[in-house]
Amino acid sequence: MNATAGWLDGQVAVITGAGTGIGAAVAARFVAEGAAVVLAGRRPEPLREVAAALGDRAMAVPADAAADADMAAVVQAAAARFGGIDILVANAGTAAPGTAGDVTDDAWSQHIRANLTTCLVSARACLPQLVERRGCVVVVSSIAGLFATPESVGYVTAKHGVIGLARSITRDYGPLGVRVNTVCPGWVRTPMADEEMDQLAAQHGLPDREAAYALATAQVPLRKPAEPAEVAAVVAFLASRHASAVSGAVLTVDCGGTAVDLPSIAFDSL
Repeated sequence: MNATAGWLDGQVAVITGAGTGIGAAVAARFVAEGAAVVLAGRRPEPLREVAAALGDRAMAVPADAAADADMAAVVQAAAARFGGIDILVANAGTAAPGTAGDVTDDAWSQHIRANLTTCLVSARACLPQLVERRGCVVVVSSIAGLFATPESVGYVTAKHGVIGLARSITRDYGPLGVRVNTVCPGWVRTPMADEEMDQLAAQHGLPDREAAYALATAQVPLRKPAEPAEVAAVVAFLASRHASAVSGAVLTVDCGGTAVDLPSIAFDSL
């Protein structure tokens, strides 16, 4: 094995939700590690901007990751351009507020479709190639898939479901050589998080977005949000040969947030 090769040298990855945030950062890291990437997402312009910045080993395929026909087209495009698929990064998702008492049927359905159905449909489309090439899946959930964020019933439920889906695929497709792992980010500086921080700043009368991030991470051990590139580095590891014995794992990338015992916060000295 060439010691100087990238972690993903010669691999081909499909990345859903690839136009911004974590998905775009994963695409950049994968290309830097030697992979070719097929970028899927519903908004063509951000996808094309990301692909253009990454060069010949990146291709944008506008697609709804929850639509069978769209994901079949993504798989076909990946095979035609790069020869097949070795990695799926199931990253598509979104969040919106709502409690169990006030979420509408439409909003509930949209949460499940955007966060959970996208993962199922993209995996179902890619699995024949992943089995053939003994590939892997990295699912992007959230610490909201382990705990409950406030007034986010659809998002919390779907992100919990994504972890169960990943474990089911692990169990069923591990004997066929497919590894599946889940990443659970905490606060990450993405456009979606920036919008939430702007709302938090307005709610608390804070001077700016940075003050809101500081408030949101005040009890996180590292006292900061993660950067998209930091999450991408973990995804790249899980997709690489260095994680060849890792499957079924659920790995938090949250600057230590989920290590905190909430009832003991009052005793913190810093």
